[in-house]
Amino acid sequence: MKVLLMEDDPKLSSFVKLGLEKNDCIVDIAYDSVVGEKLAMRRNYDVIILDVIVPGINGFELCKKLRNNRIKTPIIMLTSLDSTEDKVTGFDCGADDYLLKPFQFAELLARIRALDRRSKVDLVVPSIIISDLEIDTVSKKVRRGGMEIKLTALEYKILELLASHKGKVFERLEINEKVWGNSFNTGTNFLDVHINSLRKKIDRDYSPKLIHTVIGMGYKLDDET
Repeated sequence: MKVLLMEDDPKLSSFVKLGLEKNDCIVDIAYDSVVGEKLAMRRNYDVIILDVIVPGINGFELCKKLRNNRIKTPIIMLTSLDSTEDKVTGFDCGADDYLLKPFQFAELLARIRALDRRSKVDLVVPSIIISDLEIDTVSKKVRRGGMEIKLTALEYKILELLASHKGKVFERLEINEKVWGNSFNTGTNFLDVHINSLRKKIDRDYSPKLIHTVIGMGYKLDDET
């Protein structure tokens, strides 16, 4: 497995690099976002680990920049910023997981392996069409009735998950695990807020309604009630 680690603390980066190499990983280290961006854009990695606070643009901005440049490599945000707002920012920028410092190396390794497995088993479907909803899974663009709809990274992840399994009812905990990697306790209300936002963008001005609540169970996306 090939890993890019962006971390400006020499002791921590050396510790993580040594641990990963003992577990058969090849590790490149970037001590600032300039080098990190160049490596991420030019080389193929299985997982990218980004510290939030580093010289140059911060990890949030770099993550967003990589996603805008269609770099789909799984990204773990590594940081001491522990507020819910910071975690939401990381996921909205396109991160797949979020690990707080200080951390146990075994947990970091487990998360890296989990992301690598998920990225390899996910089937890439170029486009998903349900009724007049079109999702381009390559460009991450969404249209309904021919009109492009702007979504946050989190909203897009939820929509693609539901649309990829038309008619399947997803429990809230299952959505949390698949979208956020179960990396922190989002809570029911947190998910409901994003579902409500999706409904306003996807369903409010269109028919038929596609996002459905299944009482006592969860959510599904279907053009049939």
